[in-house]
Amino acid sequence: MTALSDAGGHVLVVNAGSSSVKLAVLDPVSGRRALTGLAERVGTQDASVRIDRDGERSTSTPDDVSHAGVIEALLALMTGDERSSITAVGHRVVHGGPTYSSSVVVDDVVRADLEALTPLAPLHLPGNLAGIDATTAALPDLPQVAVFDTAFHRTMPAYAAQYAVPRSWRDDLDVRRYGFHGTSHRYVSGAAAELLGRPPGELGLVTLHLGNGCSAAAVRGGRSVDTTMGFTPLEGLVMGSRSGDIDPGVIPYVAERLGVDAAEVVRRLNTESGLLGVSGTSNDMRTLLEAAAAGDEDAALAVELFCYRAAKHVAALSVALGRLDAVVFTGGIGENSAPVRAAVLARLSVLGVHLDAEANHANGATTGGRISTPGGPVALVVPTDEELLIARDTADLA
Repeated sequence: MTALSDAGGHVLVVNAGSSSVKLAVLDPVSGRRALTGLAERVGTQDASVRIDRDGERSTSTPDDVSHAGVIEALLALMTGDERSSITAVGHRVVHGGPTYSSSVVVDDVVRADLEALTPLAPLHLPGNLAGIDATTAALPDLPQVAVFDTAFHRTMPAYAAQYAVPRSWRDDLDVRRYGFHGTSHRYVSGAAAELLGRPPGELGLVTLHLGNGCSAAAVRGGRSVDTTMGFTPLEGLVMGSRSGDIDPGVIPYVAERLGVDAAEVVRRLNTESGLLGVSGTSNDMRTLLEAAAAGDEDAALAVELFCYRAAKHVAALSVALGRLDAVVFTGGIGENSAPVRAAVLARLSVLGVHLDAEANHANGATTGGRISTPGGPVALVVPTDEELLIARDTADLA
């Protein structure tokens, strides 16, 4: 992070969830952070807020623990110069439904549309809307911009976006594959093109966002043509606590045998499955790698399943590209776990991708992100920066 510059205005980026609010004030050109902030346990009497800048932390306990209250408390921890430097507010919004294919300035019509889309993301959109409402009230003279996780994937062709379900489900209920993590996939695909020194329009990439939530995307010519997440973020790869792909017939079977409803089974697929479910101990890849090395067979199986499923989806997504120029690793695991990248790439040798073990061990730091040997598709490590992408979209529209 750095002190405020004289180069121009800053963007306040807000990521409001159901029980937390993350924010950053940053320069949309350089990406330098003037400060970051976090409100935790929003809506409870244990709510707390903090601002971090230049190695120093300011904290407070808000009197009003609502989204509006904690955002006011976060703004109150900023200096007058920091607040006055903000020229626009950008919001991460999880779902844009079938309507929004790009970022948009929030007005009354957009606000009403997002309210109507809440059934598509009932766990996320209420928090996103609360963040928009709170910053609008606190900073009424500044434009508010919604940047959608789903927007990047609106370019998927119909054969990739649609499920083979009754047409009325698509037409009347908006059941289709939306995809998520779009801001991350969009950012790293552009950054990968820069590292490769080639125009995005010439490239076929598979971007792998691996963290507690995981997804992969096929990016051809700078546009998403397929992705692993679908109607919800539950589809696709094995994740920290999400199952990823599963036969839908499992849901009524488990519900009947356990005496619970379908919603409870889906809750457990979201929160008690994935790495956590297979290992029985943890959703943290670092913990599982250590446990596997110490002989924990369940931890080893969880890691192997995670890596196998990731490689399997990379291979499948290469079909959508017609060619594979690069595999791009990002996210907390993708950027930092050399053993996971090695295990994924070992299974992708069939596509001609071969690991450079030394470069991989250094997370690509000394090779411009490249962790593969010459002569085939490239493997890259590219740190994601969703906040910067949100800030740039916001600055472009505000």
